[in-house]
This record gives sequence, C-alpha cells and structure tokens, in this order.
Amino acid sequence: MRKALRMLLALTMSIGAVGAGSVTAGAATAETVPDIKERILKIPGMSFVEEKPYEGFRYLVLNYQQPVDHKNPAKGTFQQRFTLLHKATDRPTVFYTSGYNVSTNPSRSEPARIVDGNQVSMEYRFFTPSRPKPADWSKLDIWQAATDQHRLYQALKPVYGKNWLATGGSKGGMTATYFRRFYPNDMNGTVAYVAPNDVVNNEDSAYDRFFAGVGDKACRTQLESVQREALVRRDEIVARYQKWADAQGKTFKVVGSADKAYENVVLDLVWAFWQYHLQSDCKTVPATKASTDDLYKFLDEISGFDAYTDQGLEQFTPYYYQAGTELGAPTFKAPHLKGLLRYPGIYQPRNYVPRDIPMTFRNGAMADVDRWVREDSKRMLFVYGQNDPWSAEPFRLGKNAEARHDYRFYAPGGNHGTKIADLVADERAKATAEVLRWAGVAPATVQKDDRHAKPLAPYDAKLDRSPVEQKSTLRP
Repeated sequence: MRKALRMLLALTMSIGAVGAGSVTAGAATAETVPDIKERILKIPGMSFVEEKPYEGFRYLVLNYQQPVDHKNPAKGTFQQRFTLLHKATDRPTVFYTSGYNVSTNPSRSEPARIVDGNQVSMEYRFFTPSRPKPADWSKLDIWQAATDQHRLYQALKPVYGKNWLATGGSKGGMTATYFRRFYPNDMNGTVAYVAPNDVVNNEDSAYDRFFAGVGDKACRTQLESVQREALVRRDEIVARYQKWADAQGKTFKVVGSADKAYENVVLDLVWAFWQYHLQSDCKTVPATKASTDDLYKFLDEISGFDAYTDQGLEQFTPYYYQAGTELGAPTFKAPHLKGLLRYPGIYQPRNYVPRDIPMTFRNGAMADVDRWVREDSKRMLFVYGQNDPWSAEPFRLGKNAEARHDYRFYAPGGNHGTKIADLVADERAKATAEVLRWAGVAPATVQKDDRHAKPLAPYDAKLDRSPVEQKSTLRP
C-alpha cells in the first residue's frame, strides 16, 4: 500500500567511492599498502564487481557468497551484492542496509558522517541480483537475512577491527534492529531511523488515531475530499491510466486490472502525503473541484501510477512477501470513502505477489523482536518523525532504557525522511554524542558534555545527499 518505499529510498544511503590513500579533512590517513581491494578479495567468498572513484575514499562494489539456507549450507549458495566505502582501517565502520536493493552510487549514511568512518552497505537477500536461483521463497525471513549480515561482518571484522555500528532507514531500520536481536554482540550500537514495529498484524487502530490528529484539521479535510473526488471520477481517470499504461508497456496481471490498481493508488494518497510531505505542503493539495488533469497529476505525484503495475511491483516482490508472511502490514479505516470502494480487502500484501509464490503468515516474529527491544537491548537509538504515518507503531523502550543507553526521539513535524539532524537541540546533541561514544571516537569535550557533539566529517553535498525518491506502494 503506501508509496512507502519512497522513504526507504529516501534513506537508502549507499556508499562512497575511491581515492586511494587520500585524506578528507580531520580524517585518519588511508593506508595504501597493502591495497584494501587486495585485502578484501583475499577473504574467502569475495568477488569484485567494480570500483568507482570518489575523492578521499575507496569505493568498491563486491559480491559475497552466502548460503541460501544458513541452517543447511549444503542447499547451495548465492552471490550477495554489497558496497564498501573505505576510509581507513583504523576508523569505525557503519553497517548500512536499506532492507531492499543496494545503490551502487557513492553516498554516506548519517552515522558514517557523524563518526567519519567506513561504510558497508549490503543488499537484502532476494532483491535482484542478490536472489538465489531457483528462488526458494521459504528462505526469505528476518533470521536468514540477519545471518547474512552476521557472516559478512565476521568476514570483514579482521580487516576493520575498530567499533561497528548498524544503521538503516525504514525497512532498513527494521533490518538493523532484527540483526541486533539475533546477533546482539556483533555491533557496538544501532541507529534505526523511522522503523515500523507491527507487533500484532491484525491490530492497527494506532493508524486510525494517527490520521485523526496528524497536521491541522483543514489539511486533513481537504486531503480526504480530494481522495473521495478521485473515486467519484474514477472511470474517467482509469481510462486515462489504462491509456498511459498501454503506451508505456505497463501491465496489471498481478493486481488484476487498471481499475484495481487505481483503487490502491487512491487509498495510498493520504498516507503517502504525510509520509513525504510537511504541514507546509498542504497548500499544494488541489481544490475538490479542480480539473481532472490537476487531480491526475496530484495522484501521480503523491501516490504514483506506476506503483501497482506489474513492472512497478516486481522489484519489490521480496518486501511484499515478507510483509505477508512475517513483518505484517498496516491497514486503516476510511469511512469518508464509503460507497466508493469496489474491492474490499484488496489493500494487503498477498495481492501484490504473484500467485505462484505461496504465502502463509507466521505469527510471533515481530512480538519476539519487540520483547527483546524492551527487555534486553542495549545501545539502541530509534529516530522518528512526528508526522510520519509509520511512527504510529514504533519500537517501544522498556524499563531503565536510558541506563541501557536505549533512546527514542521524535522530530517535531518530521516525516519519513527524519534524521538525527532534525531533532530538537538537546536530543540531537544526546543522540550524536551516543553515536560517537558507541563508535569509540567521542572527543574528550563530548565525553564531558553532550552539547559539544557534532559530526566529525564535514558535509559533502554529493556524498551526503539523499538518493532520489522512487514512487512505490505499501512499503516502509
């Protein structure tokens, strides 16, 4: 359902690239002998894909051989893609995952900039090209994926011996948390951004409460009015949608028809607006009596007509599979659309996965992680945006959380792209100071006073940019 991946991709900070032996401001000297590429490729199971230049770093795209089934390695292997932004082996390392594909263009996560460190970014299993052939979908679960990370960490730790942090945004934040739950001693700390926590899949009343209070009433009312009007005019718009799909070679075999796809697009609208926009953007919402052209453009901008085509869905089949078998997926009530919806129950993951892939939901996985976070986690930081729909069901901290150095902060008015930098001053300082401490690089001034905490690496407009958002559906 929601174009939620846009975040995900809003936070999919891949990794940076090359400049052998060069140094960025305030950084340790990068070693030139032995060559880092040679050292990595001596690790059993490693293979080279490409190297891209980036001043001050080495940036490598690599594959690592992983078992299809970590419980039974004899069942075969597959090549898992990852990237390495190499700074120096005497710097801390950040293990980043988006929970989806890995970008092969250099970029850097916020924690990697804060600690001025290396970054390893791993593609999630079953996202192409990191998909076993043939694909045994029963081997796509959070434990198998966490064990992928564990094996890659173990392989790289002898080279990068300083402290390690795990991070990711949205599904990547979920992934970083699951990794820590199953392998709590691998990382020195975890920074999970805007990570949903759907403990009980069939209990989603938190989302109804969220939408009843997000933003101001005038904006909520207008968004609902436009959403209703989009369904009143559905026949006219669906005809246009089908014409566009035919011209672009897009099809609707998985969801069933352009009309069914359109209903999903409209249902996404309010969620997608708040996920990636701010209260100040409410002025862009068209009038209820706007032209059909204006409504069409607004729907495409906010929800994305490509999202529910076969071509738009295919890349994200692994996510929809996990949402429908383990992660859960949110639902919400829409009483203002009564009498206009034609396909009850269409808004759920099973309808976005080809029917030849079997799916059975397994209860308990999310409750187990939730319990671990509340009772046993240490050095965990959860960052949320106040106006992000995914924040309605967040990870919860247990008793004595601060004594365990567990924190959860909300950025006022923030959306699904919220970062530490968006927090209020005292929380931003606390979060930054903790990340520096976990990485083992907190200056003496920060050890004495959190207010002195700031990123160790200067901002790089290219490396630290958020990748271009991509329109999608029900994805965090």
